[in-house]
Amino acid sequence: MSGGPILVFDSGVGGLSVVTALRHQLPEAALVYACDNAMLPYGLREDDWLVARIQRVCEAAVLASRCVTLVVACNTASTLALDALRSRLTIPVVGTVPAIKPAAASSRSGHFGLLATSATVARPYTLGLIEAFAAHCRVTRVAADELVREAERWLAGEAPDPAVIRRALAPLWEDPLLDTVVLGCTHFPLLRDFLAAAAPREIAWIDSSEAIARRTAQVARGVAPRRGPGESHVTALDPRLTAGLARFGFAEPRLLVLD
Repeated sequence: MSGGPILVFDSGVGGLSVVTALRHQLPEAALVYACDNAMLPYGLREDDWLVARIQRVCEAAVLASRCVTLVVACNTASTLALDALRSRLTIPVVGTVPAIKPAAASSRSGHFGLLATSATVARPYTLGLIEAFAAHCRVTRVAADELVREAERWLAGEAPDPAVIRRALAPLWEDPLLDTVVLGCTHFPLLRDFLAAAAPREIAWIDSSEAIARRTAQVARGVAPRRGPGESHVTALDPRLTAGLARFGFAEPRLLVLD
């Protein structure tokens, strides 16, 4: 396959944080965005159901976009369905991994937080990353599913609720030595300024978007050049998404037809 775009997939708008990094890494590349907003949030759904759903939506989006590379810009989808997607698709599939390794290397105190969905903080895959790369650190894992909705609200043009953000972050501040927070959901970097404003001290906020963009640049071949706004696909039409997607360089969303 040649002459196609890079497809970025997420459950909702969180993958747009990865789009920003991709635009920086590959400024001339055509990008297409797809999200399964009809089933948002993924973090609260059963694993077996999710694997089948993610395969179904991604395969439909790959077909509709004629892409040359798929970027799964969703931690939940990556930890569950990467192997299945790679076995069924003939194009490169790039996944998302929580930035545990760089956080462990950069934390000066040896205590960092992992802010993610309830599914990600408890999944064996995540615990394996902590054991492999941060066994020498103290890691405070905090489930913050409510921040997914706040990021979706922000993209729709509404102001995030400061009280919700404060409550979500509160467990991180119990130890004054904690100096770094891993944003383990791609939605959360969209709220970085709001998160920083709610923190009681200076914190290093780390996410995986730049690493994803670098990996995509390594494996993507035959990428079409960017010509105007990219396509976007959704599983539920929502007029509130149009302006937000336009800010990231995408055209009005089309309804994705699922087999």
